[in-house]
Amino acid sequence: MRTSRKLILSIAGAATLAVSASMAALAWGHGYTSDPPSRSALCADGEVTNCGAISYEPQSVEGPKGFPAAGPADGEICSAGHDSFAELDDPRGGNWPTTPVSAGPKTFTWTMTARHATATFDYYITNANYDPAQPLTRDDLGLTPIASFRMGGAQPDHTMTHTVTLPARTGQHLVLSVWNIADTANAFYSCIDVDFGGDGSGDPTDPPTSGDPGGTGCDAPAWSSGSVYTAGDEVTHGAAAYRAAWWTQGETPGTTGEWGVWRRTATC
Repeated sequence: MRTSRKLILSIAGAATLAVSASMAALAWGHGYTSDPPSRSALCADGEVTNCGAISYEPQSVEGPKGFPAAGPADGEICSAGHDSFAELDDPRGGNWPTTPVSAGPKTFTWTMTARHATATFDYYITNANYDPAQPLTRDDLGLTPIASFRMGGAQPDHTMTHTVTLPARTGQHLVLSVWNIADTANAFYSCIDVDFGGDGSGDPTDPPTSGDPGGTGCDAPAWSSGSVYTAGDEVTHGAAAYRAAWWTQGETPGTTGEWGVWRRTATC
């Protein structure tokens, strides 16, 4: 009887560890397009706020692969169908920050936090039907990739770059980059807002100097090394405004990095 009880407890413990490991893998995610900055990257960097959970895990936009025949539903492509990342599907009235581009070769960079065996990286771009004030659908896209990079199951580097030849477009458009995993049924999705009216410099438009809607931005008080800050608190420091992602004290804004506590919200 005692042996049976030990066996049951051992099995239960192993199952708990397996579930925990699975949940941890999902939570910490795997990769996103960082340059030009995707919507995920903009949220993580604090250039766009009120983003919800994606601010803390831009690498986790994972959904079914097989796009465009399969994959996320129309209107949910940028979030890969995740309700918790629905902010990525919100067009915000067409006001996501854009990267100036022009027709011709453009370098796209992925940042990886887990190096999965890879089938392809595919890139799509919106067509003349695209309205940046509406959620992205398949009707908005050319459904043949403008570029596809095959890896045959190899693992990517922690930073992957691709040279994509952009076609001629006018005005604001969206590039959808899809990382298709070789040994699972999933892919990672990144939506990148671009503007063909720009100079092609590849730099995102400056965040507003007054801060994001609902925030105090440059009107926030100056950061103090001795003060305690909690999630949502805003400060200014070094000609910029920041918002705290969690409890902190003594950590200088602008020095905590992409995954740190302070998220930049404006240039002051």
